[in-house]
Amino acid sequence: MNRPALLASVVLAATMTLAAGCGTAASSQQQAAPASPVAPPSLATSLATATGTWAVAVMGGSAASHNNFWQLFVRPAGTSRWRLTTPPGVASNGGLVLTGLASGSVLAGFRPSQRLGYSPLAITKDNGKAWSPGLFDAGLADIPGALAADPASGRLLALLTDGTTEISSPGGTRWMRLVTRRVLATSPAGTRCQLDSVTAAAFSPSGHPLLGAGCSRPGTAGIFSQNGRTWQLSGPALPAAYAHQAITVLRLTTSGKTTTALLAAGTGPTARLLAGWSADGGAHWTLSPPLPLNGVTLTSASPGPGSSLAITLTHRRAAVITSAAGPWRLLPVLPPGTATLAPGPSGGWNALAVHGTKLTIWQAAPGAQSWASAQVIKVPIPFGSSG
Repeated sequence: MNRPALLASVVLAATMTLAAGCGTAASSQQQAAPASPVAPPSLATSLATATGTWAVAVMGGSAASHNNFWQLFVRPAGTSRWRLTTPPGVASNGGLVLTGLASGSVLAGFRPSQRLGYSPLAITKDNGKAWSPGLFDAGLADIPGALAADPASGRLLALLTDGTTEISSPGGTRWMRLVTRRVLATSPAGTRCQLDSVTAAAFSPSGHPLLGAGCSRPGTAGIFSQNGRTWQLSGPALPAAYAHQAITVLRLTTSGKTTTALLAAGTGPTARLLAGWSADGGAHWTLSPPLPLNGVTLTSASPGPGSSLAITLTHRRAAVITSAAGPWRLLPVLPPGTATLAPGPSGGWNALAVHGTKLTIWQAAPGAQSWASAQVIKVPIPFGSSG
């Protein structure tokens, strides 16, 4: 199907450091596990590109009164100051999703809200100083991984609200259906997974589409790769300890030659998070140690430099992991109102805290025991404009 072109071409237990063995695949189980209670992370997230670091957060007031507006911020490379750079002209009540393009360009997609049933797009090549509008005449899904780009080819992936995945030609000049949720679910790979929902999209380092999913078959990590017209289940083989647990892919991103996945395993108080890394499109994976949630809830997940990953949790907790060689590391207790984390300008992390129309940037250097206020941005919110 043709589409119009884009213009301009809690205390967390010490067990968080325990290793999860990466050996034998989980044995197949015929009974379905209960759905994982670990919900997808918020649209609040960050994105690191060659020319700057980006962050998304919702600000303003009540969503019920349509006074919640998602905002986009950027910190250009080589600087320590953030600035507001939300694309103009479109109400952002439904949310914003991002993906990085070639040469540091960024594509932003507006999610549907109120009477807006499709997703306007905007692209910038200069860290948000100017935006070129585009159109995607379907609604993007309510997940941070709803857009993905292959910088080498210029192709894009988009996940829709109904679980369909669409792919563009190079430059985003034409969109076509890649696969529906039903077709993926009834494929041999989808049947093996007992696919529940499609949760993330990415390209492999070699440019093949990858889709993340939640699987009802216990112990099965739902990462699908496309080979020709065939979908293969390419998720990591999980250790036997996860054989009876529901597995959901929460994030799926590729940076350089590495694809990083964030997985949720288990239900209730025994739920854990795992990170996984693959350099060959899912043929081989390395898994992190498990991070027991111990009753807290995942709120946001942000990819960082290299293959690092930062997450925020309820009760103002946060943790980061840089590679499978090390454990998850607990960050200092987050400042109140923290929406997400972003890589800091000189290592460490920035915490972006929202209080109505004010965004406070907090900095924690590597190894720091507390956060220091670094910047305050007052955001003009058009209250009442979307009612």
